[in-house]
Amino acid sequence: MEPILQVQHLTHTYGVDTPFERSAVEDMNFDIQDGEFVGIIGHTGSGKSTLIQHLNGLLKPTSGRILFSGRDIWAQPKKIRDVRFQVGLVFQYPEYQLFEETVYKDIAFGPANMGKTGAELDRCIRNAAEFVGLQPQYLDRSPFELSGGQKRRVALAGVIAMEPRVLVLDEPSAGLDPEGRESLLRNIRDYHHKTGGTVILVSHSMEEIARNVDRILVLKSAHVLMDGAPGEVFSRSEELLAAGLDVPQITRVAMALRRRGVLVSPAVYTVEELERELLALRKGGAGC
Repeated sequence: MEPILQVQHLTHTYGVDTPFERSAVEDMNFDIQDGEFVGIIGHTGSGKSTLIQHLNGLLKPTSGRILFSGRDIWAQPKKIRDVRFQVGLVFQYPEYQLFEETVYKDIAFGPANMGKTGAELDRCIRNAAEFVGLQPQYLDRSPFELSGGQKRRVALAGVIAMEPRVLVLDEPSAGLDPEGRESLLRNIRDYHHKTGGTVILVSHSMEEIARNVDRILVLKSAHVLMDGAPGEVFSRSEELLAAGLDVPQITRVAMALRRRGVLVSPAVYTVEELERELLALRKGGAGC
């Protein structure tokens, strides 16, 4: 099956031919399959934000290319707007971009610009609102009357309403309280499950990444340091820590147990996995 996105030898250099020249992304290569839920992690300056802005053409590569469904997104620069409808990007703190009189109109902005009208437009708006957990009574209210978490949902719904094939989320839960954070992430998981679309989640929270994604890309100094399933990546916890990154709290617990001679798997990253490991050891099962 052809990947939905292909990043091929991507390099993006800021300040070319100046004393401040630096590559935020350098010769980066990876594919993302249709329907995957991918997490991207890396410390500040690793290239996360620069990378995701290339995925829908907000930035143009210094060299290399991005393929969407097998086609270079910059092959026809005048059609780059169509790519942005298909690869929806939700920035960190997207609620600051709300501007319409009502929630309904704000959610409608993107799909209306795609040419959707009438019943089709109404369906997109209401489906998107349902996906993000916005009750119908909120649609006629001003977005500026809502709480911070509700505004975040409106902004997310505005991108979902365009029905993109790829949804890219940059720190979607930043600034929310724990309850609001988990509620929003649950909505995103439901969206992925029900639509079968591709979701790319950028987060600094290892717990968020561990609980939600099927695959993790670890960035360091403009390059891909690791690429694999969560168990594969978190089993290299010492490398992650050496790279200035964190690991899930449960992985830290597992590391501490191993240092004390308890033979739990180094790939443990959830409470459920650690519980299974300890029960197996207690029953005389083989540890790792």
